[in-house]
Amino acid sequence: MIELACRYDKPVRIGVNGGSLDQLVLTRLLDENRQLANPSNLRVVTREAIIQSALESATKAQELGLAKNKITLSCKISNVQELINIYEDLSSRCDYALHLGLTEAGMGSKGMVASAAALGVLMQQGIGDTIRVSLTPEPGGSRTQEVIVAQEILQTMGFRSFTPMVIACPGCGRTTSDYFQRLAQDIQGFLRDQMPVWKDKYKGVETMEVAVMGCVVNGPGESKNANIGISLPGNGESPVAPVFEDGAKTVTLKGDKIAEEFQALVERYIESH
Repeated sequence: MIELACRYDKPVRIGVNGGSLDQLVLTRLLDENRQLANPSNLRVVTREAIIQSALESATKAQELGLAKNKITLSCKISNVQELINIYEDLSSRCDYALHLGLTEAGMGSKGMVASAAALGVLMQQGIGDTIRVSLTPEPGGSRTQEVIVAQEILQTMGFRSFTPMVIACPGCGRTTSDYFQRLAQDIQGFLRDQMPVWKDKYKGVETMEVAVMGCVVNGPGESKNANIGISLPGNGESPVAPVFEDGAKTVTLKGDKIAEEFQALVERYIESH
């Protein structure tokens, strides 16, 4: 793989995975470790083997003629703390581009939380140039979820923006039914679906914030802080929904078509701003 990449001078990612670590490197380091007066435990030696395997492979790639700026290193394992330790050490020992990813992260919320925790800690330190989120899809599920989660990690951390973000409350005893939840879900899906058209037509639309709130306690405040937001009525509140744009109340919606009318207001806001 390295020779082919060198021949065409294309970028190459040199990947080391904890599940398929080069046993020659690991055996060599274990032998060296046994000769020490105070040998390290297996976890520390394995961590060093992963790092050395990546660095030695990068050195070999350069010897074969691949330019240093064409090389990206990746050291993936499934343990969050070990991944953080490995990349912190690796970044201090080289200046290659680094690809971050927690491999075999798992399914659903477990995989998302683990990936966000590991990548977030590293990126906050300025470590990493590209990322990958590895999720086990639900039966029949789509792998596009990996891309969405990766984008949302980057956007939540404030590094890149991909689609307008929806701010929504979790719901509590003050909120009524699941109306605000469905509205938040529908608006979020609508915004993401429109991005292929909007990203070229409306510059900067991906940085917009839309608030969908479920009662008067936090609703108006969060709606005022967003570019555009709606505060739906909660238990015991008047059956009206004030809409705020750039901190100012612009209209109050009521009746059976609040969702459709708010979506239309979001579209109008994007077109005008």
